[in-house]
Amino acid sequence: MDINHSPFGFLISLFFIVTFLAPQVKSRAFYVFGDSLVDNGNNDYLVTTARADNYPYGIDYPTRRPTGRFSNGLNIPDIISEAIGMPSTLPYLSPQLTGENLLVGANFASAGIGILNDTGIQFVNIIRISKQFEYFEQYQQRVSALIGPEATQQLVNQALVLITLGGNDFVNNYYLIPFSARSRQFALPDYVVYLISEYGKILRKLYELGARRVLVTGTGAMGCAPAELAQHSRNGECYGALQAAAALFNPRLVDLIASVNAEIGQDVFVAANAYQMNMDYLSNPEQFGFVTSKVACCGQGPYNGIGLCTPISNLCPNRDLYAFWDAFHPTEKANRIIVNQILTGSSKYMHPMNLSTVMLLDSSRI
Repeated sequence: MDINHSPFGFLISLFFIVTFLAPQVKSRAFYVFGDSLVDNGNNDYLVTTARADNYPYGIDYPTRRPTGRFSNGLNIPDIISEAIGMPSTLPYLSPQLTGENLLVGANFASAGIGILNDTGIQFVNIIRISKQFEYFEQYQQRVSALIGPEATQQLVNQALVLITLGGNDFVNNYYLIPFSARSRQFALPDYVVYLISEYGKILRKLYELGARRVLVTGTGAMGCAPAELAQHSRNGECYGALQAAAALFNPRLVDLIASVNAEIGQDVFVAANAYQMNMDYLSNPEQFGFVTSKVACCGQGPYNGIGLCTPISNLCPNRDLYAFWDAFHPTEKANRIIVNQILTGSSKYMHPMNLSTVMLLDSSRI
């Protein structure tokens, strides 16, 4: 059996990282930007429908309570923090993010946002990426008052950064409704070119704000989400239009990252192939210990893919048997598979290097 693709392989790899790698690296801050895949609860402080503040969200979180994470338990940033031996980052809007907690980092992500400012307009009050960057500047001012400007710059330059954008620009914009404004404005290939151009501005701004080691995730297998199966699938096949969008977008994102790194003269940005990470377990769920990769654990309707996950939704008794938690988001177990590939994956998943390589390289500099 190939240990890297067995249900136990990712646990063994994570054990290796936590046991042998984390102690070699001095603590570093961790900053998170993006959408609901990485939001640790900022939207709980906003008047918006894009919230995960009700049972059964958080049913497997240590507190067994909803935290604003779109998960049954831990999400991708939590598991990265765990692997590098740091506590989870707090949402930037949390009143607890003061004093020493600021030095751990911060999570600026907000469910519903995209690369474009018109993505997620139906959610009204969300923290768009330009605002997330404004908060990051504000954060640096707050830290500077605590430890001084030089130490703050060092903290930010040596930090690990994760940015996850793009999925909503298709799901909650281009393909949100038939004949959407963006789909009338752009043919899909032209829309992808436009998105990549705008994403380039975002990555350059992040560098300008001090980020020097940034994980950039591509879009996942958007067409395979239970919400898309419920609307578009007859026999459980993934929705072709969204899969085609991912196939166009992700290679261009890798090219963009290589181009920006070349401009800078160093590998600041690291591309994570979230699509392939998803497809591994979605195509072979049994190999990863799942009973289904099509039906959400929490929801209603076909594939439990209609509407929101609420206290009156269908709820599976064992979340570890399901790849999807709700209509769009992975379970904690699926998130752990994804993070394992971020940590230890080959060039098929991580380019130009995986996170464990990043950490080893950086350990001599920090």
